Amino acid sequence: MTVTPNAEFTAKPGTAGAVRSPHSVIVIGEALTDIVVRPEGVTEHPGGSPMNVAIGVARLGDAVELITRLGADDRGMIAQSHIEESGVTLSSGSIVSEPTSTATARLDETGAAIYEFDIRWSLEPLDRLPPAVVVHTGSVAAFLEPGAAEIRRLLADTKASTIVTFDPNIRASLLGERDAARGTAERLMGLSDVVKLSDEDAEWLYPAVSHSDVLDHIRSLGPALAIITRGADGAVLASRRGTVNAPGLTVTVADTIGAGDSFMSAVIHSIVELISEKESSTSVSDGTAFTPAVLTQIGTFAVRCAAITVSRSGANPRVWQKSTADLPSRA
Repeated sequence: MTVTPNAEFTAKPGTAGAVRSPHSVIVIGEALTDIVVRPEGVTEHPGGSPMNVAIGVARLGDAVELITRLGADDRGMIAQSHIEESGVTLSSGSIVSEPTSTATARLDETGAAIYEFDIRWSLEPLDRLPPAVVVHTGSVAAFLEPGAAEIRRLLADTKASTIVTFDPNIRASLLGERDAARGTAERLMGLSDVVKLSDEDAEWLYPAVSHSDVLDHIRSLGPALAIITRGADGAVLASRRGTVNAPGLTVTVADTIGAGDSFMSAVIHSIVELISEKESSTSVSDGTAFTPAVLTQIGTFAVRCAAITVSRSGANPRVWQKSTADLPSRA
């Protein structure tokens, strides 16, 4: 792969990887306002896992379109500016006449967040998605109706050459009964080529099941690559070619908001690069491209991207147009 954790990265937005369509990556899902409650006060930032992923991918240099819902209010306009200034194209029909959704994050003394949500989620009717190298979805949008059913329909109708990635990003307070949520998640896993869970996601969806068994189960549903992130302990990546542990990094944590989204963005960018090198998505979708060496490169790069984000307040991935010399060193 061309992306390595110590390499010079000089791509401009929209030029990295295999840009085979106006947008190499399409992200479908919620954009909202994060209201962050700290002991010293309250701040607001544009947020939402899919929006964060789209921005992270764009800052890594790929062309990205975000299909979402934003209100025609002040919060929506701030989020729209943030999205577009980061190089993401906002899909037409994404601005609607309703309040912008919110997620209130209450931070504990470690910077970890507990969320409360006020979210509406639907989608403008589409016959099918535009051509793309990768389509990503996840989080609240993957579970909340009526938009979730539309996402499943669109993913089921994607071309075989399109790589689908999914991050459930479980928000238990919104999901109701565990078995039903697991069924929804597994239907999407079955439509996906790459699935990423956090350790908390894995433990909520599959209580008392080892991470190794969870990874095996996910891959049995169809994905070529299954990943579990483990916070400060890094991540585990598993494919038919092998399993790799990507160690964590030592950083000073501002907060954990957006860490998993930055990790996911780095995985998506690495896949776009991998497809560019292979000149085909087949070896990615069938898993043969995911050798232990490639998994190590993907995991190491993604852990370092996440480490940058946790060292900064809010979901604020770095713009990768300069040397990576300021990346955290390995613990």
